[in-house]
Amino acid sequence: MDLQVIKQLDEQHCMQNYGRFNVAFDYGKGSLLYNTDGKEYIDFASGIGVNSVGHSHPHWVEAVSRQAGRLAHVSNLFYAEPYAVLASRLAGLTGMKAVFFANSGAEANEAAIKLARKYSSDKYGEGRSVIITLRQSFHGRTLATLTATGQADYHKHFGPFVEGFRYVDANDPEALKQAITPEVCAIMVEGVQGEGGVIPLEKEYVDELAALAAERDVLLIFDEVQTGNGRTGYMYCYQEFGVKPDLVTTAKGLGGGLPIGALMANDKCSGVLTQGTHGSTYGGNPVACAAANAVLDIITAEGFLEQVRKKGEKIRREVAGWDLPVIKEVRGKGLMIGIQIAEDRGKKVKEMAADLLEQGLVVLTAGSDVLRLLPPLTITDAEIDSGLAIMHSYLQKIKRKIKRD
Repeated sequence: MDLQVIKQLDEQHCMQNYGRFNVAFDYGKGSLLYNTDGKEYIDFASGIGVNSVGHSHPHWVEAVSRQAGRLAHVSNLFYAEPYAVLASRLAGLTGMKAVFFANSGAEANEAAIKLARKYSSDKYGEGRSVIITLRQSFHGRTLATLTATGQADYHKHFGPFVEGFRYVDANDPEALKQAITPEVCAIMVEGVQGEGGVIPLEKEYVDELAALAAERDVLLIFDEVQTGNGRTGYMYCYQEFGVKPDLVTTAKGLGGGLPIGALMANDKCSGVLTQGTHGSTYGGNPVACAAANAVLDIITAEGFLEQVRKKGEKIRREVAGWDLPVIKEVRGKGLMIGIQIAEDRGKKVKEMAADLLEQGLVVLTAGSDVLRLLPPLTITDAEIDSGLAIMHSYLQKIKRKIKRD
């Protein structure tokens, strides 16, 4: 279908709550995308980190097709093999005891919030329900996860909000200590703040917050919706820090393109959600679980995560080596990379992303001044080189424009 026809249908019949780029993609293969006119693009975005093993990976396609042809849905009133197998594998990869499946990261975080409050209520009674999150965090768009999100811009128009959330600055242990009062039941953090600007937490800070949480029986929740499933070069980002959260949430790259979210709980939290206290009609859908099992087959292969780390180091090293005035900082972990643009850039990062798209490179933004790169974990060195060549050529022109101004 022609782009203009698609746009017309969208504008007439879809809610206009997304700021779309002027492209309609038709199909993808590996780390390449093709629009409705057949133009090729290098994908440095992965559908906002979802297409972890690229587009149309043969193993993933075969697993999804096979399961869809056998059983697409039965509900959680019955047992299903893909669900049970996936839960077992995730428990083995994390050391967690039990898993709850949902359809998205927001739903996984919502479940974590409910579990944390019920854990505290069961053990200590009412009045211990406050959850601490970090400023510049992002935890979802449901009303509770939106409240947990420490960015005021996302809060406009949607009050009143859910009570019982408290925000502190990241990497400030003293502020955290002061915030953990007797009313607090949990701390929820991202190992790398994705939507907030690709800002990694410092190891010393994570060590401190883990120690404080354990000392005061405050649950430590790691939101691994974006950082998890190999994105940072480790199966889960918290594993690089060497801490043991009570709860871990994930989504995005777990399904490799199909919607699935998961809440993983350690032994002391695994029995908190009892029958009737929480649920999801679609959670643990057999096809989505088959997709996730296929993703795990790929990313747990020997040497895979090491390659993710090496590719991420290569990108960060090369971009930093360009030494362009338009670039203020390059940061991130694994293949979760942020390029902070200098204030005198002359262009907004969303305009830059649109310009790069026209030149055949798909990138994301984060915050007001960061170009965010989330390429498929399976991207090749040659594809990285081609994508970086497009970006380098473009940013050099931005540099010259600033110099003329």
